[in-house]
Amino acid sequence: MSQRLWEILLDSFPKILLPGLTMTIPLTVISFSLALVIALITALIQIGEVPVLRKIARFYIWVIRGTPLLVQLYVVFYGLPNLGLMIDPFPSAIIVFSLNEGAYCAETVRAAITSVPSDQMDCARALGLSWLQAMRHVILPQAFRTAFPPLSNSLIGMVKDTSLAANITVMEMFMVTQRIASKHYEHLALYIEVALIYLLFCTVLTKVQSRVEKKLSSYGF
Repeated sequence: MSQRLWEILLDSFPKILLPGLTMTIPLTVISFSLALVIALITALIQIGEVPVLRKIARFYIWVIRGTPLLVQLYVVFYGLPNLGLMIDPFPSAIIVFSLNEGAYCAETVRAAITSVPSDQMDCARALGLSWLQAMRHVILPQAFRTAFPPLSNSLIGMVKDTSLAANITVMEMFMVTQRIASKHYEHLALYIEVALIYLLFCTVLTKVQSRVEKKLSSYGF
């Protein structure tokens, strides 16, 4: 490896890491937080007793899971302006990532809720709790332990998926890497460098996931 390449990598590292911390991570956190809200609402609708809402929820999941994430980004950012709706790159990415991840997480949450024995709900209702109270105090705490590992994996996956936001001009760290690589013509080394930064982020999240799972086990959840 030449001296020039080392200098490029050393110089580019903070330039790539900074948008990773200020754009990639916030995009992931905000989008995933909204996705969890969407997922919980959608999952509760699916196991609820309102057929119309259940069909709408199933349609939403069907459409989102059946179309590519990149296409969804293009539809929102490049397609909606044709209808007179202009949305900036970062909010567009949040909208798409939230809706996309919400559809997948909804199935995870629904499966976790339905895995709780039905007699838990019966006992809660017999004690005078409403359906929502039973869900909040009895069912969801038990479902959380089941859902936590796959939801954590979804979060880790979203960190990597945010690189697609470069296609709608979001200045996250992959787009910054593309620009640096185009300037210096050292694509292989720079793409490996950004891959290692993604790996670092995902490794940290994996360690956190492992510790939280141990905490949940020790607390009996």
